[in-house]
Amino acid sequence: MAKLIVCADDYAQSTAIDAAICDLIVKGLLTATSCMTLSPHWASSAKQLTTAIRQQADVGLHLDFTQFSHALRLPHAQLVLRSLLRLLDTQAILHNIRQQLDAFELAMGTPPDYVDGHLHVHQLPQIRVALLAELSHRYAHLPAAQRPWLRISSPPAGSGFKARLIHCLGARALQQQAAACGFASSPVLLGVYDFHGDATDYQAHWQQWIAQCQRYADHAIPGLPPVLMCHPAHPAAPADSDDPIAAARIVEWQLMQSAAFQSWLVNIDIQPVKGSMQQTILMKEHM
Repeated sequence: MAKLIVCADDYAQSTAIDAAICDLIVKGLLTATSCMTLSPHWASSAKQLTTAIRQQADVGLHLDFTQFSHALRLPHAQLVLRSLLRLLDTQAILHNIRQQLDAFELAMGTPPDYVDGHLHVHQLPQIRVALLAELSHRYAHLPAAQRPWLRISSPPAGSGFKARLIHCLGARALQQQAAACGFASSPVLLGVYDFHGDATDYQAHWQQWIAQCQRYADHAIPGLPPVLMCHPAHPAAPADSDDPIAAARIVEWQLMQSAAFQSWLVNIDIQPVKGSMQQTILMKEHM
């Protein structure tokens, strides 16, 4: 049976997103959620991440440089370009990363279980170097199994132009540098699409991603399993009016909470797992 980390992004962005994510974790459909700790909702959102929720899902940091960040808030295209040219302010990068990690630790009382990035910014040049330096400073003293793992934005080959572009912005470099610093990382990211279509279209995407996960499991070396990211939001809760993918979030929710979808998941050879638990198992096997 292939293992898969099912991760919902953008926790704390809005009450609609929070409601959907918590419900899907309780139902056993999500095994990770990534938190935007600079959001004005974070203090109240964090309180919903109870001990019971954390037993079922990893809670990670969704590193943000484009939405709620004040230390270094740039449009995404400008952030990418300036990082590729190594023109970002290093101290501003570090301040932003520290601010978000501090907010996570203050609210949750622990380090994040993992770190990824809003719009995959965590693997951009300059940002990935600063991120790993700060993670090493804070957590290198912890046993390897207790350190945050890194989500690598590396979709499988053949996933389309958008997926390939995401990979080329630093996936391999982050994976190699994380390993050199003693941090585990996920190998493959599933879930990239154009945020268009209805529930039927979204289920077709899931079928493709599951097939990719199963093919990966047939040839993978031991390590963390693939991550499938998603972006659900509850239609009954107030949505973010400025959210460009608000409609797609509701489509994702409608499919994932449906009985037919849950029945389909039960009948395929996929086991949703927590990355932190897999990391602990791997470390014990190598002792």
